[in-house]
Amino acid sequence: MVDFRRGITALSVLALFAGLGVAQTNTGNTQLQCNTNVTVTPNLRGEGYTEQTGDITLNCTGGVTPSVGSQIPAVNITVFYNTQVTSRLLPTTASNSISEALLMIDEPGSGLPAPVAGFGPAAGQFLCSTPLQGCTEFVNTTTGSGIPVAVDAITCGSPGGTCGVGTNGNVINPATTPGRNVFQGVVNGNSVTFFGIPVLAPGTTSSRVYRITNVRVNANPLAGGSASGASPVQASISISGATSLLISNATPFVGFVTNGLNASVSGSTTLNQCASQTKASATTLRFAENFGTAFKTRVSAQTNTSYAGQISNPAQNVPGGIYNSESNFVFPAATGSNGAVAGLADFGTRLKATFNNIPTGVRVFVSTANVLNNQIPAPVPAVVGGSAANGGTTGYAQLVNGETTSDGTGSASGFFPSVTSTDNGPNNGNVPIVEVPITNGSGQAVWEVVNTNPSTNETFQFAVYVTYSANVAQNTPPAGTSTVNLSYAPTPPSFTASAGAAPSSTLSIPRFVSDASSARNIVVVQICRTILLYPYITNQAGFDTGIEIANTSLDPFTTGGNTTAAQSGSCRMTWYGGTTTAPTTPPGPSDTGAIAGGTIYVNTAQTLVPNFQGYMIAVCNFQYAHGFAFISDIGARNLAMGYLAVVLNDPGTSARSNANTTTSENGGH
Repeated sequence: MVDFRRGITALSVLALFAGLGVAQTNTGNTQLQCNTNVTVTPNLRGEGYTEQTGDITLNCTGGVTPSVGSQIPAVNITVFYNTQVTSRLLPTTASNSISEALLMIDEPGSGLPAPVAGFGPAAGQFLCSTPLQGCTEFVNTTTGSGIPVAVDAITCGSPGGTCGVGTNGNVINPATTPGRNVFQGVVNGNSVTFFGIPVLAPGTTSSRVYRITNVRVNANPLAGGSASGASPVQASISISGATSLLISNATPFVGFVTNGLNASVSGSTTLNQCASQTKASATTLRFAENFGTAFKTRVSAQTNTSYAGQISNPAQNVPGGIYNSESNFVFPAATGSNGAVAGLADFGTRLKATFNNIPTGVRVFVSTANVLNNQIPAPVPAVVGGSAANGGTTGYAQLVNGETTSDGTGSASGFFPSVTSTDNGPNNGNVPIVEVPITNGSGQAVWEVVNTNPSTNETFQFAVYVTYSANVAQNTPPAGTSTVNLSYAPTPPSFTASAGAAPSSTLSIPRFVSDASSARNIVVVQICRTILLYPYITNQAGFDTGIEIANTSLDPFTTGGNTTAAQSGSCRMTWYGGTTTAPTTPPGPSDTGAIAGGTIYVNTAQTLVPNFQGYMIAVCNFQYAHGFAFISDIGARNLAMGYLAVVLNDPGTSARSNANTTTSENGGH
């Protein structure tokens, strides 16, 4: 097992040793003084609505210790932030804003040396069940120790009478059970308040430590605001109540905001409408973190067992522990009507691809885990989600069944909502893939990071493939450009999604803004057609013109990278000119009907457009068309000539060169 105390920083340990184990020498200090520390100032993702701030600790010394048996003075501690507080609201029987943000007294459960046996760091973690009022505590001592401690209630020995030391011979029984030392915060906009916090002045005998943890904030308004590339999250501490505290550094920085994600695609693939595709490689999605903790597991994996980083880990509860996970200090909140757990995220970092403008008939497939490239999957850890794989430079992520499905529910494999592959990618077939459901041209895929190294900037890549059956006659698939947006997940439709407030008992943690970048092109389906120009056609003055169109999509030169399937389509002939009876009025267009691959269409101007003279443009709905015209007098007895139709570039597909001017079907006539 891993020692959870490894995460408490040296600074925190030194502060506790100095404060909790060493008597103060300033005997004249009657003012309670508190030094503020933020032992770890984390990077916060600018895309995040629920980013964890660093813990604030108040190490307090001095003051006048109340007499044994008296009620401990209480204060309200409010911390204001320069952005909205988004710690989860834990459901209660009343309508309030009681949250997962916690204040702990004297680092309970840390296992650090304790001045009083069974108290302070050696005490258990006891929740105050009335966070809107706080909890009343009393001063007591333990047998053999003169250091005052806090207890829930005072009991008196006999004989009867007023409870108090030396009163009618009565004594206050020595303390055996610590008082309440964990308090929930109440969120209001940019602040969180801890009500009724007992402040037992340690006097000259020790110190008192107050730790504020599990405060989440909306980092997005602070993203990209400073010249250094990171904007500070600043806290301001205010105290009111029955006693006074002199606080040094009452406005500490508790985090620095910078964008955590750099998302891109490897490029876009151009495909032809007339050529069917089966798992054609479209693009590679790339999610790169800008700092080492931009990708996190749900909890810190403490063992090398499957999905140890995705469980509800009740052992992640050491004050000051550094877990580098989406969850922070995990603590069961007794006030939660549904067993809510403070500090526990719903899942690890999730990465989302939202596909847009997918043409009808096109099927999209993605890899169910990250890949090295579209032919080679990333190595699968020996123990997926275990602690051993959280090192190196190649992490691991798995496709999940939705952006808000919580780890722990909705999975046939146990608790992790992974999606099982149904096929393999092309070529060597080693990349497990699954189809993305597409509705009205849109669909999404979401992967969760299950193994990651917080000390390394990692990039997760996911493969995308497309499949479709070509049917030019039915315009399937229609031409167009498919795109993708890349972001963290989930992305709720509105930040103020819960009654106008940032926190919520129902919204997922973590959650993020949607992709602020323009959609990235991934697949371009271009129409398969050839445009032929017949510059002179006549059947006047005793002449006629023979017209031929060849569909050469079966020729032996369309091999290798130029390989195409047999294509079939019709040609629409548009006439420009006129007839002998209407010299400036061209006849209506003509249609060849379907011309199969490897066949030709032959006709005459006399048949198609009697008494016509001018030129004609044929738009053929297949990729490889060639044309020939033969002009002669009737019977070709005196004059005759022939020419090849000119293959024009296609202005209907963003002025691209015609397909058969860039392949073996060179149309340079």
